[in-house]
Amino acid sequence: MKITKVYTRGGDKGMTDLVGGIRISKSDVRLEAYGTVDELSSHLGLLVAMLPPDDEARTLLIRIQNNLFNVGTHLATDQSQTPLYASARLAEGETELLEQHIDAIIAALPEAQGFVLPGGTTAAAQCHVCRTVCRRAERCIDRLAEQAAVGADIIKYVNRLSDYLFVLAKIINFNAGQQEIIWQNACK
Repeated sequence: MKITKVYTRGGDKGMTDLVGGIRISKSDVRLEAYGTVDELSSHLGLLVAMLPPDDEARTLLIRIQNNLFNVGTHLATDQSQTPLYASARLAEGETELLEQHIDAIIAALPEAQGFVLPGGTTAAAQCHVCRTVCRRAERCIDRLAEQAAVGADIIKYVNRLSDYLFVLAKIINFNAGQQEIIWQNACK
């Protein structure tokens, strides 16, 4: 699809369109939710760019970015006024796929040593940024779900995604031979 125009001037007064053409304020919790999901996808794109071309996580991360497009479409649809399009639904089994990858990574890691400080390799540190943005997206989605319909599968997927990103950061460091930084309680 060729982009012929980027600006519409429709948002110049602080309003934007949802799926179905409904206008809402750009400060609305719904926009905050799907905007944060978009931010997460951008951070994931940076993580993918940091990984070696043969890294097996790249394929799953790109799949996750595609899924986040569906999540964003779901969140950008006010279901009380507009029916969900197929593009606003996650394919069956996507959360379970994340769980399978989480379990496989945990099986490959040594025993946990304590609370991990975000860091290590550049890619692992970026993965932690993705994890924290994912947690923020989850909180925004939960706030939206208090006042509007949000699919339980969407909430579950985003929750599991942050878990995946946590263990992915750990395995990135482990595979690079990078020691994780363990939190030290300075109050002792």
